[in-house]
Amino acid sequence: MNAADLRLPVDVPSTALFTDRYELTMLQAALRSGTADRRSVFEVFTRRLPEGRRYGVVAGTGRVLDAVENFRFDSGVLDFLTAQRIVDEPTLAWLADYRFRGDISGYPEGEVYFPGSPILRVEGTFAEAVLLETVILSILNHDSAVAAAASRMSVAAGDRPLIEMGARRTHELAAVAASRAAYVGGFTSTSDLAAGFRYSIPTVGTSAHAFTLLHDSERDAFTAQVDSLGGGTTLLVDTYDVTEAVRTAVEIAGPGLGAVRIDSGDLLLLAHRVRQQLDDLGATKTKIVVTSDLDEYAIASLAAAPVDAYGVGTQLVTGSGHPTCSMVYKLVARADEAGADAPLRPVAKKSMGGKTSIGGRKWAARRPDAAGVAEAEVVGTGPVPPELADHQLIVELVRGGEVVAREPLDTVRERHAAARAGLPLSATQLSRGEPVLPTEYL
Repeated sequence: MNAADLRLPVDVPSTALFTDRYELTMLQAALRSGTADRRSVFEVFTRRLPEGRRYGVVAGTGRVLDAVENFRFDSGVLDFLTAQRIVDEPTLAWLADYRFRGDISGYPEGEVYFPGSPILRVEGTFAEAVLLETVILSILNHDSAVAAAASRMSVAAGDRPLIEMGARRTHELAAVAASRAAYVGGFTSTSDLAAGFRYSIPTVGTSAHAFTLLHDSERDAFTAQVDSLGGGTTLLVDTYDVTEAVRTAVEIAGPGLGAVRIDSGDLLLLAHRVRQQLDDLGATKTKIVVTSDLDEYAIASLAAAPVDAYGVGTQLVTGSGHPTCSMVYKLVARADEAGADAPLRPVAKKSMGGKTSIGGRKWAARRPDAAGVAEAEVVGTGPVPPELADHQLIVELVRGGEVVAREPLDTVRERHAAARAGLPLSATQLSRGEPVLPTEYL
């Protein structure tokens, strides 16, 4: 499969206005001052993980690559900027020919990260690189937050599949991105058809309580669903009385009924009761799916219950209490003059209040211990120590404005599982704690 085959199957509009006004006013001022063409290096990182989290998950990189490719100031965008008097005529002329022609590298999607990890590095002229700040942060902060929540839920679920069901709990476009990020983090399917269409994520879904209430009886509703979808369907059994519903479901679909879903009540108690009832009725292979505002803690509490799959919505798409990763996009190096060969010098913000940054173009490596388990995230600006040469994390994503690292989503998903497995066991603890790896600077 080549890179073209992995592009979105739908036309994507310009992403140029997914930005803040000050990106364009900075551009205008830099063009006037003659500094816009200075070679510059921006890095994306976070100063800290969300409280209590042991690791972060890089997600959204593939969407960033799409956004960079489609960052174009077409006639409609330029007309808007003109009408609103955002920038002057010389800047509009510069924007009309804008294409990102620089380089982007960073942690491969699905990898884990820690405070200070240079997750993404954007290199080019100041003018072309600064414009990408907002759209890159918007994507990475959202998708990485959802993926981190999904990863924790995947750990709690063990081998049991997870269904993403959060489309109705967030913005319609965010729902598609959240479904993609959840898949990266370990979910197996989604209820959102747009996500299935755009990213080839398996979709699932049968019926809601409204379908049962539509019919004159629960029996009529179950009969209609089985007649339409077959005995392997999933019947929702908590609209009225769960025990009676399970009995009716097996009578109608037979012992080969695919699954029942429980969406309310004491899920731990009900799961045990329903499993016993299904077994007594001969439906020993019928699965139990539970939903109802689950998060990683609720999933973990059901580990001993006879549950076969979980459906998660609100808590997933909102990052399970942490809807952003607080990633920032900072200039860390720049040249004193224009020209691709002009030497770079480190620059860094030195303000008070914990918002300082470290200057210089960085590399990153994950040092393993004698058993091959990661023991430290190492970040440096000088030569890479020989013992870390084979453990570097940053890969090339865009070269000379051309994407060179587009990959299937299943590859990203598998990478995350492997990266998480390479961390110390304490990384999978749901209790609050410090990052599982320290970040060391060289």
